[in-house]
Amino acid sequence: MRARARLVARADGRGGTALVELRGETPLLLRQTPTDGGVATVHLVGGAAGPLAGDDLRLEIEVGPGAAVRVHSVAASIVLPGRAGAVSRMAVRAVVHAGATLHWLPEQLVAVAGCAHLAESRIELAAGANLRWRDELICGRYGETPGGAVVHTQVDYAGRPLLRQSLAVGPHAPGWAGPAVLGGAPATGSLLVVDPSRPAEHPAAEGSVARLPLAGGLATLWTATASDAHTLRAHLTV
Repeated sequence: MRARARLVARADGRGGTALVELRGETPLLLRQTPTDGGVATVHLVGGAAGPLAGDDLRLEIEVGPGAAVRVHSVAASIVLPGRAGAVSRMAVRAVVHAGATLHWLPEQLVAVAGCAHLAESRIELAAGANLRWRDELICGRYGETPGGAVVHTQVDYAGRPLLRQSLAVGPHAPGWAGPAVLGGAPATGSLLVVDPSRPAEHPAAEGSVARLPLAGGLATLWTATASDAHTLRAHLTV
């Protein structure tokens, strides 16, 4: 299955945000929900099961100068196996202009046994843009060995690289469950906060949570592992 979705937001001139384009195809369906404090809120609704191996899903987001958007999903994405040798793909491309804000806060990605999935996000931030980007991966359902999943995130700020991060889990990713990667934890994720007005953070590590300042304090990256999705979410809510 191939599906495309697009979200374009513009400042409405009255302190709020207007969604000037909001369209999608099954299973990438976008639904506007009540605005929260002038921030346009959109939920991603899965119109079909999956992603299923062989699916090619693409979402484009553009947030214009002064606009603010928050994107959630209504449920976790359950990545399912399909025909032998096929890979499912979910690509997100986001452009956030100067003075704009994007909060990407979907539910977890669950890599079911036998799946093969690539989740790729590319975000371009103009100088003065704000971002909160959360990725969470659950390695299989309860008591299940996960399939193969690769999560790749690329973020540029003012035309310069800010973050390049990749994680591969599953039977074709040697050592992914070992002490150098997840240490046997079935849940992992990260939260990137880019906010030029936020006080600079100091690097820190406590238990399975690490905080890393980026770009001289312009951004902060939290990474965490956990025994379950609920605990992981608590670690990545800041």
